[in-house]
Amino acid sequence: MLTPPTYTAETQLFVAIQGSGTIQELQQGNTFSQARVQSYVKTVDSPVVLQPVIDSLGLSSTAEELAKQVTATTDANTVLINVAVTDHSPVQAAAIAGAVAKSLVTAVDSLEKPKTGGASPVSLSVIKPAIAPANPSSPNTRLNLLLGLLVGLALGVGAAVLRTTLDNRIRGEADLRHVTDAPLLGGIAFDLDAEKKPLLTQTAQRSPRAESFRQLRTNLQFANVSQHAKTVLVTSSVPGEGKSTTSTNLAIALAQAGQTVCLLDADLRRPAVNDYLGLDRGAGLTTALVGLADVNDLLQPWGEDNLFVLTSGQIPPNPSELLGSEEMKDLIARLERAFDAVIIDAPPLLPVTDAAVLSQHVGGVVVVVGSQKLTRQDLQRSLAALDMVGSKVLGIVLNRLPVKGPDAYAYSYYAHDETPKAKSKEGKARPPAPNASRRPDPLFDQGQEATPPEARPARSFPMSRR
Repeated sequence: MLTPPTYTAETQLFVAIQGSGTIQELQQGNTFSQARVQSYVKTVDSPVVLQPVIDSLGLSSTAEELAKQVTATTDANTVLINVAVTDHSPVQAAAIAGAVAKSLVTAVDSLEKPKTGGASPVSLSVIKPAIAPANPSSPNTRLNLLLGLLVGLALGVGAAVLRTTLDNRIRGEADLRHVTDAPLLGGIAFDLDAEKKPLLTQTAQRSPRAESFRQLRTNLQFANVSQHAKTVLVTSSVPGEGKSTTSTNLAIALAQAGQTVCLLDADLRRPAVNDYLGLDRGAGLTTALVGLADVNDLLQPWGEDNLFVLTSGQIPPNPSELLGSEEMKDLIARLERAFDAVIIDAPPLLPVTDAAVLSQHVGGVVVVVGSQKLTRQDLQRSLAALDMVGSKVLGIVLNRLPVKGPDAYAYSYYAHDETPKAKSKEGKARPPAPNASRRPDPLFDQGQEATPPEARPARSFPMSRR
């Protein structure tokens, strides 16, 4: 589109041999002229022909530069010479073509003239004068656009195939099946509001995100149909795949289904559960493991359901040793006897060994895979690490899936546009308080009336402290 137009002017010359006109002379002259035509074609772009053109037209270019604009050809078994000249001006292209034809006639006459004197036996005549072309010969915009479309399409398809071949990131279930046959427990669609509102209680009850976690809860129950895994460890391969939000929302979904749930933050390097739930982590798991307090005094109730949270506590210098200790094993056993389900948020598998060590004390492991973030090799290494210690992988959760496309997992046509709200006595909407008073606690209150947590006496764990 931006290429300046170029015009081509053409002229044609006829080569004849001077003779008496007898049949024999005509045959000899025709053979002679055909043999000489190729030489005349080569002479067109020589300074002998082009310099007189430059001088007559007053051109600023040299003979070498002008030769790039001039093209001479001939057809086989003919005595015709075709001369074509290209220029950005149609008038100048015709003028140069006419001047080249005239100069060629003069040059051939001079070159073929006998040294003994007399007229040249060869005569060149212009049979097709050059005229200024009305339309440019190039660029052919339509042809160029068509070629550009075809070449661009070919390059695009080639780049897509090459990218698909070289890209080993996990984007959806199809990529997951190249690595493992573990059950796909659920897929969580990518939500821009999840960073600001990560909790299940902060989204609409019938939103695709909320339905995804309910589906995860249901599929996990089917994967653990024998109920051998009351404690489920949630981990990932690398940081940033969404394991903490998945474990937190899974615990909330289980509690909303009527189960008594304990959410345990065992990420002793970068704990995040307390930030999501707005709880204090000054005393928590590490406090119980070192024997400074009993777990009864460290569990914090949250929300309106039977959800209790044991935060990480202070970050220790030896997380792996604490998580792999007998104290940790005994603590998990006590929690399993007291709660219907125990969800443990563990560190990623590849950077540290904490999750692999801790997985030996739990009934099953759920691996969170971040779509377009994790490679197949990293997932293979993570599953190999769990297999090496004999851990049971209950399934995979695909997180950050696209909402649309072949890798989409969310079905939004059942979604209902609503926001979570609670009505006060005055009728105004207010957000639910995480630690608000709620129904009697079957584990601790033993049927007593519900009281705010700050007004409750110190509770004892519903089992022996041994």
